[in-house]
Parts: sequence; structure tokens; C-alpha cells
Amino acid sequence: MKHTLLLFCLLIVAPGLWAQKSKAPRPPVEPLQERRTELPLEFSNSEVQVQPLAEDSSLVLLVEHDVRLTSQPGYYFQKLDYQLQPAPARPLEVPRGYEFERICAEGTDVYALFSGVAEGTLWVAALDTRTGELATGEFKTKKARQIHNLTALDGNLFVTVEVEQHLTVLLLNLLTAQFQFLPSVYEPLPARFTLLADSATQRAELILSETNGFKSRLQLKQLDQQGQLIRSEFVQAGSERGLLDAQLSSGDSAARVLAGTYTLRDSRYSQGLFAADLTAGTTPTGQRRSLRFYDFLNFKHFFDFMKPAKVERLRQRQARLRDEARQPRHRYQLLMHDMLPTAEGFVLVAEVYYARYNSGYSGYGLPGGIGYGGLPYGTGAGGFGYPSRYNSFYTNRRPANGYHFSHAVVCGFDRQGNLLWDNSFLLDEVNRTQLEETVAVRPLNDGKLVLAYMKDDKLYYKLVNRTAPSPNDWQVRLRTAPAAPTSTESPSKREEKTISTYQEHLLPWYGHHFLAVGYQSVRAESGAMREVFFLNDLAF
Repeated sequence: MKHTLLLFCLLIVAPGLWAQKSKAPRPPVEPLQERRTELPLEFSNSEVQVQPLAEDSSLVLLVEHDVRLTSQPGYYFQKLDYQLQPAPARPLEVPRGYEFERICAEGTDVYALFSGVAEGTLWVAALDTRTGELATGEFKTKKARQIHNLTALDGNLFVTVEVEQHLTVLLLNLLTAQFQFLPSVYEPLPARFTLLADSATQRAELILSETNGFKSRLQLKQLDQQGQLIRSEFVQAGSERGLLDAQLSSGDSAARVLAGTYTLRDSRYSQGLFAADLTAGTTPTGQRRSLRFYDFLNFKHFFDFMKPAKVERLRQRQARLRDEARQPRHRYQLLMHDMLPTAEGFVLVAEVYYARYNSGYSGYGLPGGIGYGGLPYGTGAGGFGYPSRYNSFYTNRRPANGYHFSHAVVCGFDRQGNLLWDNSFLLDEVNRTQLEETVAVRPLNDGKLVLAYMKDDKLYYKLVNRTAPSPNDWQVRLRTAPAAPTSTESPSKREEKTISTYQEHLLPWYGHHFLAVGYQSVRAESGAMREVFFLNDLAF
């Protein structure tokens, strides 16, 4: 009888045990991995900057590696076409005493900026990827200090730097080898602004956030290719709302939409999103006619990262505060991406993050977590072409030791700034040492969007179809060898084993393609180990 009862219990429990041990089902939609390139580089003695070129869907790598005999780093440029086929390397002889700072591109030209040991001294390398022509030059500014951003426009470089406790823009004219600090941009620290170049209008757009501690507003400045101020305007809200950060639609000047985050008195946290059609003009009192505000509670998917019961309690609490004539407040911080143009308007993606201040912090994403100075490879210089989105300084506050990203919100707006739909993408324990974009976005031909990010050697992704719910946990493992287009063989039977992955990152590339990059230790079937820097094409 005991044996019969035991067998009966096993029959009931066993299916559950087998289900727990069985592998998760493969996603119904998976990216093609038909192309991969490896460079024989090690994580410990090299750095690679990856700069995508939208002009011809190619890539340019700036590789820094140790030259053991001279005890001086060596550099070279290398271009890869859209099939990840590498061209011959182009050596770059960087003068002694200079170290890499930033990289950017305009068209098919790539610019690398280096800072010297002598204060205020900069060195620039400009590569024409069509002809292979390489030009270099030195600028002795004497005043420029910390470098925060680099943007190219019409062959000129706009460099965000610090000068005497102020944040300003340094214009480097590569044709005349002259420089100037732009008098129209000279903001006392702490300052917060975004500088973007619009190749369609040949204008540089500056969005400056100003606050007195209680009220925040935005100032927009438009500069021409030579850094001359074309126009300046303020955007501010009435009542208790303050405007924090924003992005401006690019290209067609007939649709000029500003979208970003707003706050209630506390300039550290966002209450929701706002949007404004800047072509609609202002009222006699100076208020924007089209300024619209969207509290996070008004979104359908913003709180998907919470359990339903907790969301319901939050809504009840907010309703109770409103009944008591008190303004409910949120405590979220958002990192915004550039707006993407769509057939009906624009899409804005923003990542929700939390700063961390624990004293035991040792650095995210590093093997062992110690011995690397607490900063990951590449990020201090805007590694992989991903510099910090904002030039933000809070000198009177304790600096963060790292950032935890919980989820990304994606919103669709029409050309007048009306919110059409929203969705979200839940992230799986993503941490970064610097405030930089984690999620990459690409549009598909059917109007859907793919949101994705890298973690270890896996691609996590979600298909977004406006406001329709969809899974957040689709994932595929990166292949260490390209998959044959017509192959039906299981990848697990053919792929080598990835031992470790360092400093992985995902870049939006061209069309419906993403680019995964980073370092890997790979063990072949024969047991041999190789250390590589990888570039994987992931096409949806």
C-alpha cells in the first residue's frame, strides 16, 4: 500500500518537476544571426570604439591596444561594411601624452578627439572613410577642461567642455585649424543640457534645463554650422509644473515637436511626460498654446513593472491625495532617447533608472568587480558610440556609484504632440556605472518596433505594436559562428561554448538590424580557448 501511494504521489509531482527542468520555449520571432566578425583582442589590454555610419550602413572601429615594446598604446581605424567584412586597418599615430576622449561621425567622415597632458590641449583625427584620407591637427585652447560631448556639423566639431566653473561649447574649425568658445553658450555649473546636430537642417539644437531649485524651464537655442546663434526661445509651464529634460524632433521644420519630462517642484524627479508643438505659438501671457502633460498614472503600461495589486494601491493613494486637495508626486528619473520619426508623427523612448549610492559598490559589468578602477571599459569615453545622453552636473550632491534600469517606456505622438499610445519594456536587472542608453530601438516594415538590450551573451527583446501587450522576456543567445540562412540544425549542436562575456552592448544599426558588440572568451569544440572582440549582426 505504501509503495502504491508513493508511486501515485510521484505521478502527480513528476510533471511539475519535469516542467521546471525543461527549457523555456523558443520565442516565435527570432533575429537572424547570419554575420559575425571577431577581432583577436583581449579585454585586459585593448579598447574598441564602434561608430555606426548611417550614410552607407557601415561601421568604423577605433582600436587602442598595448604596444609592448614601446610601452605606448597603438591605435588604428578599421572600416567594416554592412556585411561586417573588414577593410584593411588604417594606422593612427597619436602623439605622446594624449588619450582618447570621444568619437562621432557625420556622413562618411569619422572624428576622434583626444586630450593632452597639457591643460586645454586637444588633438583631432579626421578619417574620410570613402577615400581613406586621414587628417590630424592640434588645438591649444588653454581653457578647456573636462570634455562631455562631441558633435559634428558641416565638418566642424562642437565640443561640450568646462571652462572656469561654467559649461560651454567649443567650436573646432578643422578647415581653418581655428577654434572659438561660443559666447551664446556659457552656463554656470551645475548645468544640464543636450546638444544635437540636425544634418537635415544643418543646425545645431541646444536644449538647456534651467532651475532655481523649485521651478524648472527649458531654453532652446539654435546655432548654424559656424556656431552663430540663430534664435533662442523659452518653454515653460504654469502652476507648479516645471520642465526638466526634452528632445526635439529633427528634420522637417513644418513639424517641430518638443517632448520630455516634467516635475512638481522637485527637479530631481519626473511626474510624467509633456509634449508641445512649437509651431503653434504662445498666448499673450507667454504660455505655449499646445503644451500638454501626461501623468504617469494616465499611461496604460508605465506601471507594468509592478504587481497589479501594488498598482491598484498606488492609484487609490493618488485618488485619496487628490480628494484632500494635495498633489500626488512620483519619484522617477528618465533617460530619454532621440525621437524617431514615424508615418503618423514621432516615437519617444525613455529608460527609467535609479541612482545607487551604496559604499560597497565595485563596478557593474566587470570581471571580478575590482582592479579596474570602478569604471567599465569604453563608457568613460562614450564607448561603442554611446556617450551619456545628458551633460548633467550636481556638484552639491553626492555622486552616484551606479545606475539600475527597471524598464523603458515607449510613446507615440502625432505631429501636434498629442499622445497616441504608450507601451513599456521590462528589463531584467540591468545595471550600469554610467548614465548611458541601454535599450536600442529599430522599426520594422509592418509598423512595429523592436526594443532590445544585451546582457551577458543574450539578446533580450520585445515587439511593440502600439499599446497591445506582448511578452517582455523573449531572449536568444548570441552565436559564436554565423548561422547558415537555410540551416535547420539546432544551434546547440553546432555552436561553441561561451565562457564569459564582458562589456557587451547593443547598438541600433540600419534598417531592421541591430549590432551586438563586446568581448568574449570562447571555447571551441576541440577545447582550445580564444579571446575576441565580437560584432554580431542581429536582423529582424
